[in-house]
Amino acid sequence: MVKPGNVFGHSVEESLVEKVTPMLGTDVPLKYSPGLAFPLGASEAENGINFAIFSRHASCVTLCLSIFGREKGQEICDGMVEIALDPQKNKTGDVWHICVEGLSRSGILYGYRIDGPQEKEQGHGFDNSIVLLDPYAKLVSGRKWFGDVANKMSKFLGTYDFESMPFDWGPDYKLPNIPETDLVIYEMNVRAFTADESSGLDPDVRGSYLGVIEKIPHLLELGINAVELLPVFEFDELEFQRYQNPRDHMINTWGYSTLNFFAPMSRYASAGGGPLVASHEFKQMVKALHNAGIEVILDVVYNHTNEANDRHPYTTSFRGTDNKVYYMLDLDNGAKYLNFSGCGNTLNCNHPVVMELILDSLRHWVNEYHVDGFRFDLASILCRGTDGSPLNSPPLVKAIAKDAVLSRCKIIAEPWDCGGLYLVGKFPNWDRWAEWNGKYRDDIRRFMKGDCGMKGTFATRISGSADLYQVNKRKPQHSINFVIAHDGFTLYDLVSYNFKHNDANGEGGNDGSNDNFSWNCGVEGETEDVDVIGLRSRQMKNFHLALMISQGTPMMLMGDEYGHTRYGNNNSYGHDTSINHFQWKQLEERRGGHFRFFCEMIKFRHKHPILRRDRFLTKSDVAWHEDNWSNHESKFLAFTLHDDQFGGDIYLAFNAHDYYVKAAVPSPPHKKRWHRVVDTNLESPKDFVPEGVPFSDTSYNIASYSAVLLEAKP
Repeated sequence: MVKPGNVFGHSVEESLVEKVTPMLGTDVPLKYSPGLAFPLGASEAENGINFAIFSRHASCVTLCLSIFGREKGQEICDGMVEIALDPQKNKTGDVWHICVEGLSRSGILYGYRIDGPQEKEQGHGFDNSIVLLDPYAKLVSGRKWFGDVANKMSKFLGTYDFESMPFDWGPDYKLPNIPETDLVIYEMNVRAFTADESSGLDPDVRGSYLGVIEKIPHLLELGINAVELLPVFEFDELEFQRYQNPRDHMINTWGYSTLNFFAPMSRYASAGGGPLVASHEFKQMVKALHNAGIEVILDVVYNHTNEANDRHPYTTSFRGTDNKVYYMLDLDNGAKYLNFSGCGNTLNCNHPVVMELILDSLRHWVNEYHVDGFRFDLASILCRGTDGSPLNSPPLVKAIAKDAVLSRCKIIAEPWDCGGLYLVGKFPNWDRWAEWNGKYRDDIRRFMKGDCGMKGTFATRISGSADLYQVNKRKPQHSINFVIAHDGFTLYDLVSYNFKHNDANGEGGNDGSNDNFSWNCGVEGETEDVDVIGLRSRQMKNFHLALMISQGTPMMLMGDEYGHTRYGNNNSYGHDTSINHFQWKQLEERRGGHFRFFCEMIKFRHKHPILRRDRFLTKSDVAWHEDNWSNHESKFLAFTLHDDQFGGDIYLAFNAHDYYVKAAVPSPPHKKRWHRVVDTNLESPKDFVPEGVPFSDTSYNIASYSAVLLEAKP
């Protein structure tokens, strides 16, 4: 007797009565018996492979098996074994199940045809003409090659592997377990990191998990110690090309359109290797990053799926399995999808069944793939009830915070959604959740470009945003500080464009944010004006300096270390081109200047604990050299961070005026003298001198739109 302790609350005894059917194209018969209701998905049982799927409202479920898999790069073969499940024998509660004997322990493709009520106005989405992907499939098989338009209509089926030996993590392997206070996060896209020819990698390795391994030396040189990977769950990069529309030229390179929550993106495998290779190589990547002391945080999308909207449904899994359970619906309006994600549908996250799926998924990535944390896209949706209304104590968010398996993980919320639920500083947290601090991004940008009245707010943000996070047991590190992220301008574009330039996206310029708080430094876009180029360089260094000296956890975007441009496109999700691809030649061209400054600034943060305290600043920690906070026109801020333990005080000044400011410099601590480490107005290598240049004057003439950092040393 098996008594699964899960949300479905059912136990089931496996029947010994077997049925037999010929195995398609072979002399080996398939034997099948009722099987077990737990675990969901495909699992290995004593007498075969067990298949279990939840569907509360289904009236008929048929298991479909593609025995032959693939040949010569073809898509799923036409012939399939179809086994109808008897609701009297193959159903326990809301779970349909069957055990099949005689199947290979690896490589079988499978899916389901599911039928049920046809009343769409009551929330149902059943269509038994479609072979559905199992929501609990641990591996997914689709097209082999990323962006292969010849197979744009590829189907996606589940598969499994119970044959391979367990992955060898190595005898000396250990998790990095980096304290949150010490993190420097690098947001990156697996494919875009090495897809460009300039990566110098073999074509079969470009854009793959193995490609990331090849470039770990770059990450170490930069100094980051955590990568935040844009979605790596299986997604359909050609979803925009299924029907004629203004975006049908696009390839979804960001991946915010999940097909399945358990399977690694199969087309990130090297050489078109498929799902089993992708799973193995993902683990190789995690192992290599961990051995280099770099943590792996996954950007996860539990707020919506790929299955689109009411007008253009793309039924692949959840919609056809049990639409009424998996999605938020407006039952007073023909059961249309509630769209808090901006992508056509919203996952019903706090429904007990969906919540269990999400928790199972998270645990799977921790246990099977050893990831170190998660950033939850549009996490405010996780705070909505089944009817879409906000919840003060959302069960899913609490369960994630309290889960034993997830207890070692970093958990980070993007605390807003497309329905207006803005929870920056207010995300339900149980003292565990960190947040993308959108107010930090906006306020730092506004101060740096010279907006009036921002000095006090700027001081608050670089001090750890105590106004937002000094509540209960929350710490400064619960603020994920960022100026740039994947969506929006790159750092170079932030200082080069006043307006977005998104025409290439096919939406008439209506997509992407209009509130960028950017400044082009006098010329829109590319220019040969040396003064404008110099100003832009200073501003990029100013932003990076501010980010790296701020209390809290800094995050930077892939490519900003060399000044990557998307030519003003602030929503480049659909371009599998140099717009998104890391340009390794440009990195080499700028290695001695821009890149050097970025590396040195990150190293400086690592070396100075007073920049990453695990508590909020007190009056004894900082001296603000300011007696006129109320001056709306003031765009200059100077302060000293005190090091009571070693006397290594740090003086910082930021000048966002368009003129020089002669600032008084306080006396250094006893038996110390000031050394100039940073002056963003100077050319490389003088802009950053690690050992510091002795400075004994009582004032410093700080150039317009520039910043300085002085360190007290013997």
